[in-house]
Amino acid sequence: MYRFDYNAPAELYPGRNRKSAKKVSYRRFETAADAIRFAIEELPELLLIGACIEINDQRLNYKDIQALYASEQYPLKKGVSREYKETSSSHERANS
Repeated sequence: MYRFDYNAPAELYPGRNRKSAKKVSYRRFETAADAIRFAIEELPELLLIGACIEINDQRLNYKDIQALYASEQYPLKKGVSREYKETSSSHERANS
């Protein structure tokens, strides 16, 4: 079974989307785990869809990023997911 190196340095290239109000540019991370966490927990969804993480000349697309974040081997504590944030804010607006 393939074992992914979450400790390898990584570069994040966010997708481009004119509809996204938040502009995010290229970033370097000390570890792939940090890059994956940032992509899943911080990037606007419109930018995540076209995002790419490069690790040791290997490129990962957003589906790869999501799979690595969901993996049992993912080493970092997971924050509040984007889906939970969206559901909570929709629920709060409906109850106002």
